[in-house]
Amino acid sequence: MKLNDTPDEIRPAVTDVGLTIAGKTYASRLLVGTGKYRDFDETRAAVDASGTDIVTVTIRRVNIGQHAHEPNLLDAVPPDRFTILPNTGGCFNAKDAVYTLQLARELLDGHPLCKLEVLGDEKTLFPNMPETLKAAEALVKDGFEVMVYCSDDPIQARILEDIGCVAVMPLASLIGSGMGILNPWNLSLIIEQARVPVIVDAGVGTASDAAIAMELGCDGVLMNTAIAHAREPVRMARAMRLAVQAGREAFLAGRMPRRFAASPSSPMAGRIA
Repeated sequence: MKLNDTPDEIRPAVTDVGLTIAGKTYASRLLVGTGKYRDFDETRAAVDASGTDIVTVTIRRVNIGQHAHEPNLLDAVPPDRFTILPNTGGCFNAKDAVYTLQLARELLDGHPLCKLEVLGDEKTLFPNMPETLKAAEALVKDGFEVMVYCSDDPIQARILEDIGCVAVMPLASLIGSGMGILNPWNLSLIIEQARVPVIVDAGVGTASDAAIAMELGCDGVLMNTAIAHAREPVRMARAMRLAVQAGREAFLAGRMPRRFAASPSSPMAGRIA
């Protein structure tokens, strides 16, 4: 076939409309945290560089109005520009998690979207799934739109979806570890069965980790430490933005099949002797 020939079959292009959570569509598939930066100025600079639409806030550690005389994160990351995603980091039981998000809803004028995480212990920060399930059920009944941090267990993810969570957020590896995606097979099983967005949460260390998550078919990636603890957080935020975009494009394009033998880039048939 000559360069200008039209192939018999044109593969249809896949249109990517963005990340849709609880009926709202966001242009960016990268979600970022707001903790661990030097100050709110650096937080805002990194958030801007990331291109994110959704920023997550740990209500137990960051002031969004609950402490009237302290600097307010919302002055740096305003709700009219970003979707604020309150989370329950630091909660170790369902009761505390539910109370924390009820407080956040009051502070954010009835905002229902939230990120639930109930931790098992302070060393691993692994999710306590029995308490997570209990909290998720209570929050959904109370009208919250729950995005939920969970283990990379396909059965647990399915149960959370059946409860009514609007997104499941399995960890790639331990929170803040930067170890990357340790079990891509489990993530693939979750992605295959999910009817809601699957967003990798925890463990991403660098841009290649984010790209791999997206190439697997994840709908998005959430990260904090990988950006905030980089030598240059703003530059890393920009790298993560590009990695998520590239990984998504690669997933939609469809990678070539793996082969156990070489395949020349230039076919031998029809060559000039």
